[in-house]
Amino acid sequence: MKKKEEQQKDAKNGCVSRFSFFIFHFSSKRKDLSGRSLDRMAWRRFRRNPLSVASLVIIGLFAVVALLGYLITPDHTPYCNQQYLELATLKPFSKASFLITDEDTLITHHSTLNTMLKGSPLSYTATPIKEYRYAHDSVFATPYNGDPIVVPASEARVETRTFILGTDGYGRDVLSMIMIGSRVSLSVGFIAILIALLIGITLGALAAYHGGWVDNLIMWFINVVWSIPTVLLVIAITFVLGKGFWQIFIAVGLTMWVDIARVVRGEVFSIKEKEYVEATRALGYSTFRTIFRHILPNIAGAIVVIAASNFASAILLEAGLSFLGIGVQPPMPSWGMMVKENYGYILLDNAYLAFLPGLAIMLVVLAFMLLANGLRDALDIKR
Repeated sequence: MKKKEEQQKDAKNGCVSRFSFFIFHFSSKRKDLSGRSLDRMAWRRFRRNPLSVASLVIIGLFAVVALLGYLITPDHTPYCNQQYLELATLKPFSKASFLITDEDTLITHHSTLNTMLKGSPLSYTATPIKEYRYAHDSVFATPYNGDPIVVPASEARVETRTFILGTDGYGRDVLSMIMIGSRVSLSVGFIAILIALLIGITLGALAAYHGGWVDNLIMWFINVVWSIPTVLLVIAITFVLGKGFWQIFIAVGLTMWVDIARVVRGEVFSIKEKEYVEATRALGYSTFRTIFRHILPNIAGAIVVIAASNFASAILLEAGLSFLGIGVQPPMPSWGMMVKENYGYILLDNAYLAFLPGLAIMLVVLAFMLLANGLRDALDIKR
């Protein structure tokens, strides 16, 4: 009698295991078969939204500019910090003449990758001049300050440059600084979001999947961090880590994971009792594999949407910290720092010096917000 009961029990367990195995593989196969068509449907819905497509194009343009960096900036010196005090606060599209002397043709040329990442110093001396003339195989130039310069024509040349967006109070090219400033803003947003995703997804998924005291403990920690104003928390972390380029990545990333954790927790709660998740438990899969291979791929849409919106918040946060002087430090150009340095010119008929970097911040933030809205609509399976 006992043997018969054990056989029936084993048969029942075997049926449950085979049923779980069937459900799991059927769900996986159905997802594989429909995954591509769902992606195409989402892409078609996304393309129907002209604002989202335009936002994606704007973000792509800024990303290309940030990637190429010094290869395409008018001022390719490190940090675009070539200063000509004589040419301070030139209006946009102003032209200036330079006397080029002491050219070193034997200077060591940097590799393309090194120039793209760090820039390259000038291999000559460029002196701003008001006027010049050639006579008797010589160049007679009148600088803005000092005595006239006479240089043999074989050893000098005159070059005219156009400052498309003018110059700032130190005579630096504004266009170059804005272009390199895009690298700072986008890199801060990208790395900060990676840090926030790593922390937020891990804590949110573990809290929802295990529940009980694990959920209570993680939610207590989330609520504590949530109760602290973001700016104050970033400032506190910045004071601990110090001011600098890399420190701002960590400071922003450590404060932006709370939203992601709460969204992931809610999404995992809604699907952790699904049949295919139960099948992974019946098949003995580890918690890590169940969460990261079978749960997270099904909530990727929500994660992408909140990551896009948090990207915009990270850019705003970095600009605000740089404006306060505790973000990226000079001479590295940053949009927030440019607004700080030039906001006084708003009353001196040179408002464009603060308006242009502010416009760049507004465009990128607006583009990411519209992109997040477009992704939300495109990935919504109920539409």
